[in-house]
Amino acid sequence: MEPDLTLLRQLVEGSPAVRATPSRGVPEPAIRAAESLVGGLPGSYRWWLSTYGTGSLHGSEIATIVPDDHGDAYESLIAPGRLHGDRLSFYDEPDGGDGYAFALDRPVGQEYAVVRRDHFTGEEEETAQSFAGFLSVKTALANGLGDGPNPTVARLWRTTPGVLLPNGVHIYGPDAITERNATFEVGAYAPHWVLVGDDSGGSGFLMRRHGRDRTSVYRLGLGALDADPSTSGALVTDDLWGWLSGGGTV
Repeated sequence: MEPDLTLLRQLVEGSPAVRATPSRGVPEPAIRAAESLVGGLPGSYRWWLSTYGTGSLHGSEIATIVPDDHGDAYESLIAPGRLHGDRLSFYDEPDGGDGYAFALDRPVGQEYAVVRRDHFTGEEEETAQSFAGFLSVKTALANGLGDGPNPTVARLWRTTPGVLLPNGVHIYGPDAITERNATFEVGAYAPHWVLVGDDSGGSGFLMRRHGRDRTSVYRLGLGALDADPSTSGALVTDDLWGWLSGGGTV
């Protein structure tokens, strides 16, 4: 599944952790010139460069490209040391924290997996399946959501900050899910459940927060929420990823 760039824009422009300004994008020739030096760039990161150009996460700059970029500046994507073997570093946490890089040996469609390198031990950990997923994961943490409300949604967010399909099916990203659950008072009516999306027609998609079954998705009218959507609602899927990939037929 490729990242949803419409929802990525909403996340970028609504996340308190991310700072970026539209209309300051990097020209396509400059992006291609950088790619001639470091290789093809992930699709959602290319979109970020062409849309915003520069930006920061938690006050620390995300690597960028400037016209006539010769790699002189630290924030340059082609600065010395950013490309190390099959790792292309693009972000370092503030105050000497951990670093993040594209794993060029782990392609995921038009993306590359993102790995975190521990500042002290040098050990690596895969944290996202795309640049969009990296921003999604970081926004989830900044919003107090941890990895996600359950492992199924957490997996999705590591690739894309939600999904919006042509048929109106909308699975929320970490920038929207808290507000939607508060609006429909899910915590009061279905305290062990989380509203993960809606069908744009008055029904919501709910999943369990805890317990064994945190893969099943149930559809229930948003005006009819109760304590157990598994009995009052209709089972939609037990494979959210596959269902969305197939067009989210409801």
